[in-house]
Amino acid sequence: MPFEQAPVSPGLDLAAEIDRLRRERQAVILAHYYQEGEIQDLADHVGDSLQLAQAAARTEAKAIVFCGVHFMAETAKILNPDKPVWVPDLEASCSLAEGCPAPAFGRWLENFPGAFVVSYVNCSAEVKALSDIICTSSNAVRVIRSIPEDRRIVFAPDRHLGRYIIRQTGRDMILWPGTCQVHEIFSEKRILQLKVRHPEAKVIAHPECDERVTALADHVGSTSSLLRFVQEDPGKEFIIATEPGIIHQMEKLAAGKTFIPAPVIGACEACATCPHMKRNTMEKLHLCLRDRAPEVTVPEEIRVKALRPIERMLALG
Repeated sequence: MPFEQAPVSPGLDLAAEIDRLRRERQAVILAHYYQEGEIQDLADHVGDSLQLAQAAARTEAKAIVFCGVHFMAETAKILNPDKPVWVPDLEASCSLAEGCPAPAFGRWLENFPGAFVVSYVNCSAEVKALSDIICTSSNAVRVIRSIPEDRRIVFAPDRHLGRYIIRQTGRDMILWPGTCQVHEIFSEKRILQLKVRHPEAKVIAHPECDERVTALADHVGSTSSLLRFVQEDPGKEFIIATEPGIIHQMEKLAAGKTFIPAPVIGACEACATCPHMKRNTMEKLHLCLRDRAPEVTVPEEIRVKALRPIERMLALG
């Protein structure tokens, strides 16, 4: 059942109250680039999955508030078993994680005995516990290149990211057939039409996108990589093929440039917005700090097993 909390008091200055509670609870607020801009602006650390895992691993705060989706908060808890990890919305999930349930994944792995199991961080703690190493889109190529060439590799859960890694490394991998519900719907045809209207615009894309979209891109990379690119590239216009929450940081860090959300298949422009990430709101952030709940927990047996592949990833940088 959804976690129920008392409502926010009318007229409350949410930003000021969140800041007060953060100090009172000695908490650190971590926020993904796909969060609403006002949450990003309040956070102590804003980043992609790798950056936030690194921040969670080194924090000295007494508590962690994770504004992202459930698997991210689980990762923070795995790294910080003695600290509470609170989330604004316990139901903020991920289509990749939901599409790779651990029991089914475990049965699937039985078909590939001896394979080296690489799981993208967008998966549950239980799937991480079945893995040899975790990767993010920031370090996936580095992780795969670290594996001995004579080892057979199984990669889950995103097949588009997996195919991108195969193209980058030349390594053959067996792919779990998962996709991100946001990144798989960007339209190759409509991006090309948009390029006609904006011929100087550069296309940048996340590797979770379909390969027909990444083939159009001037740059493919994680959210942090996309953010660096728009700051360093001399171009003035960019078509952004990832969740549009990242544009908030782009406008702050590359002021004066134009960022155009990539169009999706069909007429639903709002479909490029991740419905899970956007479950988190300022009101819910305030409530979770006020009530110290909802709290994310991971069974100790699962946590210990999942910790090893996460630590292997972090050791690679």
